[in-house]
Amino acid sequence: RYVMMHEVEIQLSTHNDAVSRNELPTDTECPARSHPTDDELTATPLLASPPSCRRNPPPSFSGGALAPRSSSSSFLSPAYSSSEMPITLSSLIPIHFLLFPPFSPPTIPSRYEYPLQNILNEAAMEDRTVILTTLNEAWAAPNSVIDLFLESFRIGDRTRRLLNHLVIIALDQKAFMRCQEIHTYCYLLVNEGIDFHEEAYFMTPHYLKMMWRRIDFLRSVLELGYNFVFTDADIMWFRDPFPRFHSDADFQIACDHFTGSSDDVQNIPNGGFNFVKSNNRSILFYKFWYSAQETYPGYHDQDVLNFIKVDPFITDLGLKMKFLDTSNFGGLCEPSRDLNKVCTMHANCCYGMDSKIHDLRLMLLDWKHYLTLPPNLKRLSIISWTAPQKCRLSIYSCLFSQIFWSCSLFFWFILFTILDLLFYGLFLLSLDSLKHHGSPEKSVQED
Repeated sequence: RYVMMHEVEIQLSTHNDAVSRNELPTDTECPARSHPTDDELTATPLLASPPSCRRNPPPSFSGGALAPRSSSSSFLSPAYSSSEMPITLSSLIPIHFLLFPPFSPPTIPSRYEYPLQNILNEAAMEDRTVILTTLNEAWAAPNSVIDLFLESFRIGDRTRRLLNHLVIIALDQKAFMRCQEIHTYCYLLVNEGIDFHEEAYFMTPHYLKMMWRRIDFLRSVLELGYNFVFTDADIMWFRDPFPRFHSDADFQIACDHFTGSSDDVQNIPNGGFNFVKSNNRSILFYKFWYSAQETYPGYHDQDVLNFIKVDPFITDLGLKMKFLDTSNFGGLCEPSRDLNKVCTMHANCCYGMDSKIHDLRLMLLDWKHYLTLPPNLKRLSIISWTAPQKCRLSIYSCLFSQIFWSCSLFFWFILFTILDLLFYGLFLLSLDSLKHHGSPEKSVQED
């Protein structure tokens, strides 16, 4: 049909040029022809007769309205003759073609084009809870972090079914393409002017932008009315964590260091794993958290959370915050020692993708070994993690950070005061020693 219309346009151009030059043939040169019907107009043989011999062209339309026919047998308005009126493409298209354009089947959008609301709705559990993780090109490579992450779900205890509720948020196009190859629910998060495809090294400006973009995105998920478990892709899921969550909490988060109480604000939270319920309190909390980056510039989301977790705004908001026990939700900073209790293990306190991948593979091997044990040996907890290995040096650097945050300001004040007095005392002793013994030159003269 479109080829036919293109050919008609070419012939019409020739006809209209002839009209402008008054070179149309006379009526005696054209065979007598009755007015064409709509069926004739839509048929290809209409083109067999040259446009210059179409004595009485069909009516043209203006603004989509049909020009009224005269009572005479001619279709043309009295103001025009058949040899003077230029023929337009619209004059050759029948009424039903203009009023009812040809049907073209709707295009089926790819998962990339689905709105976030649709993807979350498909992936959500009955209580509107989804599992979310983020992925960039660096972690999406074959045999990399994302493959180990998905494998942990497949070999974990009652975790395979949770893959049906996992949505992978791709931060760049290549990560999205890889996601579509290996998983069902993928969403491309558009980041205008920001490129997140490379590995983001800890505390670099690139890393900070990625972390704060994540907080803002999670806030939008809450505003859509969905609860979520957010998990970094370098966390291995070995057991279903939902039975271990606190039922009365609005916001609960894993820890780099756990003090022993889920209500203790001295716990050191880790933003890589948290379970958040969608309500007004959690939405306002995420807005407050995101805006706090202006109050604490240069800090990432986890540090800022450490600052604001004791802010009076949280108390006034009524947000119920809980900290997850590392015996169930462990990591390399503070491992879960008992494999009978572990739900997740995080490759935290570890810098560099090669180190992470190496130690994550060790975790999977340790878990597989645990699964082969008979029940009586499992109860004895004789299996321990062989990780960390390559991440070990990174852990030492994290220990100081944990100690720093877990100690109170008063403790540090006392410690620095004691050190100050110690150095001051040594200084006084050195002065006293010089005072009693005198200078070397004076001692020589006395001798």
